[in-house]
Amino acid sequence: MSDARKRPEGPNVEENSVVLDAKGLRAMAHPVRVQLVGLLRKYGPSTATRLAERLGVNSGTASYHLRQLGAAGFVEEDAERGNARERWWRSVHQMTELNDRELLVREPEATLAFLQSVVTTYTLRTQQTLNELQTMPHAWRDTVDMSDWALRLTPEEAVALREELRAVISRYRRDTPEAAASAPEGAERVGVITHLLPELDEPFPSEVQAGTESAAGTETS
Repeated sequence: MSDARKRPEGPNVEENSVVLDAKGLRAMAHPVRVQLVGLLRKYGPSTATRLAERLGVNSGTASYHLRQLGAAGFVEEDAERGNARERWWRSVHQMTELNDRELLVREPEATLAFLQSVVTTYTLRTQQTLNELQTMPHAWRDTVDMSDWALRLTPEEAVALREELRAVISRYRRDTPEAAASAPEGAERVGVITHLLPELDEPFPSEVQAGTESAAGTETS
């Protein structure tokens, strides 16, 4: 997922993306659907049965959500692989963008449900890495990073920071099923998850008033 207002320029920027509108947002406002699209983008075409095994759900559930995603234009049948007994599905896009800030006003429940599904997916991916950390080769274990920086920025500075981070990431090789064959030896899949989380910590009016009164009545030497 990306919510940037514009795509950064660079040789590795993915052009094959879909910008969510109200209809698409409602179609994606389910954690299973977000994960299904993500698996198809990461690993390439697959069947409902195989996808269900990865997600730990039954094949009927996966099949239902794939059909709903197909109706909304996020996935499509892969006719070259499918047959009368088995339907294969593939992702239509490689990236999802949420650019319309007004969707939170017009479609609050669907927007929050979609974003919550994205957060859930990110959490699962982080937990998977932690579960594998002890058995991970040392060279890759040393690359794992989970850092937290507290900054104090204006909204304009926060947007500039977001764009700069995206520009840096866009310089590196994207991971797609097609790109895997041409990647250099030793290259593995790496997930980079960025969060820019405003913390509006200004005190409530009652707290400001209480603090002012307290300060006025205190003497120091």
